[in-house]
Amino acid sequence: MKKVLLLTLTIMGLSASAQKSMTPELLWSLGRVSTLGITKDGKSIVYKVSKPNVAENKSDAKFYTIPVTGGAATEVKEYKALLADKYVSPDGKYFLTSKEIKVEKVLGSDHYTDLDKSTVQIYDGLDYRHWDTWNNGTHNHVGFTPVADKDNFTDIMPNEPYDSPQKPFGGEEDYAWSPDGKSIIYVSKKKAGTAYATSTDTNIYEYNLAAKTTTNLTPKNPGYDTNPAYSPAGDLTWLQMKRDGYEADKNDIIVRFKGMDINLTGGWDGTVDSFMWSPDGKKVYFVAPIDGTKQLFEVNFPGLTKIAVTVTQLTDGYFDVNHIVGFSGNTVIIERADTNHATEIYSYDLKKKTWKQLTTVNNEAYSSIKLSKTEKRYVTTTDGKKMLVWVILPPDFDAKKKYPTLLYCQGGPQSALTQFYSFRWNFQLMAAQGYIVVAPNRRGMPGHGVEWNEAISKDWGGQVMDDYLSAIDDVAKEPYVDKGRLGAVGASYGGYSVFYLAGIHNNRFKTLIAHDGVFNLQSMYGTTEEVFFTNWDSGGPYWEKDNAAAQKTYSQFNPVNYVEKWNTPILIVQGGVDFRVPIGQGQEAFQAAQLRGIKSRFLYFPDENHWVLKPQNALVWQREYFKWLKETL
Repeated sequence: MKKVLLLTLTIMGLSASAQKSMTPELLWSLGRVSTLGITKDGKSIVYKVSKPNVAENKSDAKFYTIPVTGGAATEVKEYKALLADKYVSPDGKYFLTSKEIKVEKVLGSDHYTDLDKSTVQIYDGLDYRHWDTWNNGTHNHVGFTPVADKDNFTDIMPNEPYDSPQKPFGGEEDYAWSPDGKSIIYVSKKKAGTAYATSTDTNIYEYNLAAKTTTNLTPKNPGYDTNPAYSPAGDLTWLQMKRDGYEADKNDIIVRFKGMDINLTGGWDGTVDSFMWSPDGKKVYFVAPIDGTKQLFEVNFPGLTKIAVTVTQLTDGYFDVNHIVGFSGNTVIIERADTNHATEIYSYDLKKKTWKQLTTVNNEAYSSIKLSKTEKRYVTTTDGKKMLVWVILPPDFDAKKKYPTLLYCQGGPQSALTQFYSFRWNFQLMAAQGYIVVAPNRRGMPGHGVEWNEAISKDWGGQVMDDYLSAIDDVAKEPYVDKGRLGAVGASYGGYSVFYLAGIHNNRFKTLIAHDGVFNLQSMYGTTEEVFFTNWDSGGPYWEKDNAAAQKTYSQFNPVNYVEKWNTPILIVQGGVDFRVPIGQGQEAFQAAQLRGIKSRFLYFPDENHWVLKPQNALVWQREYFKWLKETL
């Protein structure tokens, strides 16, 4: 009898443990997996697991190896010796690195050495601040050192006021050794001041160690040239966007073969995120958004033959392929995630078309969490197009009940809305609190063809707003949607969308949340740091009265012009060191809401940028987010 009772209690305990709902605290206890590479012997994968340490307000990291064929993970203290060091030159003599170098006089003490306590900063051009950092006169510079004397740094960009790696997000993908070890290849936008802030013209440069000379390898292309790498045969390969000032242009794979540049993806109606050559040099594998997901593709390399270039999609499903790690026999090692699962490492058999999950960092946590259900829906837009809409349903969804529903507005504005797993805008977490999430792949999203992707430029408040409303109106027809409890939420361009919808939604929404959103396009133009972005998307500066596109943007598409129609409670979130969408945007919106007597709250993070990165701040964000929804929805 005792055994039966014990068994019953055990089953009940297991059942109870499987009934947890995702919470902010659970979300911020998950391990975050990132791969470092495949070991030199090709037998194992080296990866890092970061875990937020909320008490210390930082992240802790551990390093592991796991066989490429799967098996038990082994923690390692020293991992660098396991991996081929791409920074050591092929002849083993030099080490490739980068340093912050003081190049320009900016500080008062730079100009007036007798006034060393001065705090003034002096600028003669734009780019005086970028992302979340003020320009203090230092720049990232690539250089090399003898392997035996790593303190002896040779700067290959002496006295140049330019950056490589690129700021703010450039890294090891921005520089490499040439296959013969005689040159260093690096990416830089060699423009300074105002010219830097108004252009996307990065180029790939080659520095010859013997001659001490630098050559621009991509001088004819006016847009982005990034991610240089070499094929197994030694052919320079990189990603290229054609138009200057357009940061979301179609991204193509270019191969320089026998003096000619071959565009492998130019005839394909999509845009590339990242790529890697096959070991035999016959194909290039790449990751790209497609139909609301990110998948693995391949393209053959024909050289100068008449063989047709063919792009083939290899994977498909409700998940995102985020990163190609490398190859092991017939398998490719990748990072993969979906809206219910944070990133883990998988292998994909290219012949059998089968998956194998290699790491299980968060399996135990997910085994006790009720998962949401994601549905793919197609909605007819006001101009007769078919638009993909992700609908995320709460765990234990019951179609006989009615649920409050959130319209999620994606940022970018040309960022893919896929099966991503965010630690802030987490659909699984929202659904677990009892909300249906409606996430439309509205105009401006990559993964639905170049035309769809480009349709948002200079039309921020046009068709895309109809797309949002078409999505929420269509889903709201379902009997399980509580039409009296609809909300709209979003960040960046998504925050702009919320501010704009606040003036045109005609009482659809009961509550709104805007994080680091653009509220006043005119003051945004005057304070943002990457002016090329506002020039392209807004059509130009607000003072060009004969510029029809710009004048339409600043009048018809400016949320500030519709404040008199605001009547909905709104939570406004703003980062204090967000220089992309500066603090004034959130302040103006909150002040307008308060002076109009609208229930509103200002959530201000003085030390956060366009994102919320610190663990304790992130938990405050989540708690305030759901507290606001509980209060107002």
